[in-house]
Amino acid sequence: MKNIITQLSRLFVGILFIISGLIKLNDPVGFSYKLAEYFSEPVFNLPFLEPLALAIALFLVIFEVVLGVLLLIGYRSKWTLWSLLILIILFTFLTFYSAYFNVVKDCGCFGDALKLTPWQSFAKDIILLFFILLLFFNQKMIQPLFGPKTQHAIVILTLFLCCFMGYWVLNHLPIIDFRPFKVGNNIDDGMMIPDNAPKSEVEMVFIYNVNGVQKEYTEKELMQIPAGATFVDRKDKVIKEGYIPPIHDFTMERNGGDYRNRYLRHEQLMLIVAYDLDKASPEGMAKMEALHQKAVIKGYKVIGMTASSPELIEKVQKHYGLTFDFYFCDAIALKTIERANPSVVIISKAVVKQKVHYNDIDKLKL
Repeated sequence: MKNIITQLSRLFVGILFIISGLIKLNDPVGFSYKLAEYFSEPVFNLPFLEPLALAIALFLVIFEVVLGVLLLIGYRSKWTLWSLLILIILFTFLTFYSAYFNVVKDCGCFGDALKLTPWQSFAKDIILLFFILLLFFNQKMIQPLFGPKTQHAIVILTLFLCCFMGYWVLNHLPIIDFRPFKVGNNIDDGMMIPDNAPKSEVEMVFIYNVNGVQKEYTEKELMQIPAGATFVDRKDKVIKEGYIPPIHDFTMERNGGDYRNRYLRHEQLMLIVAYDLDKASPEGMAKMEALHQKAVIKGYKVIGMTASSPELIEKVQKHYGLTFDFYFCDAIALKTIERANPSVVIISKAVVKQKVHYNDIDKLKL
């Protein structure tokens, strides 16, 4: 009985690690954004790690998949189990920190394929920790499934395939798109809030300076504010999060106006998306004006989408000879649209028809 439980735990942990790792390996850039949140000043304040977020993300997701395979085939079980234990302790700490301090809303454990709340992610890691500890204390029951040569071959093949997959999705696009802007989705539908959707519960909090110390008071506590206290600020505290549509904060702003509703009605609309022009690939940006001219001949309305400043936009337009206009949109929303910087999105009457990495412009069908 003990052996059966151990082998079932082995299957459960191994398969879950492989699935979780592959989902994140499908979109390592998205996972790197989550790591950058953890490294940011409001969370762990490790800004020197932010430029390394993508490299760390790639290492972690490949390591996760490889560990899952090693556990299933019984390769060097002692080392594998120590690695699994260390990794799950790290993940458990991060998810608990996110949940308790409410800093990172989604840990990205399963990328965009499955959204978990911080407390759900923490519960998932506690369950995994239990099964990994069970395996750790019964590691003598985890025997290799194959001979040494076959074991080595499987490990090398797994590592090679993971590295190739990482290289492919970074230089093209995620193999499977789980995001709300995937091909076939209607942007207008993604922004709609159902009539019966739960509403957010918000409480007004008033901040007063009391004898040199800032104190917060709710509406019910206003009568408790001492005489002589001076008003500092007011903020809204979310008590309960309401329904948030899959697509939000998506705008096409220029000169104080939002052109989203106007442009989404176009039958042939091309978006050249570069969330940060300062970080955009020079190779990719150099291709955009030729693509623009080709698309205009085919009857397309072409606009750029960025979160960069007007000064940077002007500088980039001059440097690359870009003659199309840029419109402002929140950087997070643009990162959700596509991972490449820049990338190209074709829209017809609010429906996403095509999306390509700047390396795959020749695959666009205009």
